Amino acid sequence: MTFSPALEERFAKLLTSYPPRRLRSAIVPMLLYAQDEIGCVSPELIEEVARRCEVTPLQVDEVIGYYSMLHRKPLGKYHVQVCTNIACQALGAEELYDHASRTLRLGNREVTEDGLISLEEVECMGACSWAPAIQINYDFHHFVTPERFDRLMESLRDGSYGKKAS
Repeated sequence: MTFSPALEERFAKLLTSYPPRRLRSAIVPMLLYAQDEIGCVSPELIEEVARRCEVTPLQVDEVIGYYSMLHRKPLGKYHVQVCTNIACQALGAEELYDHASRTLRLGNREVTEDGLISLEEVECMGACSWAPAIQINYDFHHFVTPERFDRLMESLRDGSYGKKAS
């Protein structure tokens, strides 16, 4: 499998960061970095990470089954996660998720037809003090209301996301 030079450099650094018989520690970061580059965790990626970390593909597959942030099918360019754990739930996260689902016309882990946005309901993001919270790719947004959610989605669609306050 071929990766960008930057990802190859990251992999090399990871594999030298762990003692020789502890290369399995690099599985999760390797999968996350590769998922960011290729869009999902493919069977070929599983084989490649297993080879590099000196484990079996089954061992890599078990890791993927455990971590919800690893995805076997492609996500949208912008992956929107809505936390519905207890603190967020108490402050309206279920209503926010329902609003997001209706607005985007997506169910959990679905992607818009144009591939721009995917939606996922997730457990705790560790942002309980700022609930309800969402994450767009690696950016956190706190105290999100349906109106603020709509503004964020519009900024994704018009290309202004991250360029102005939302």
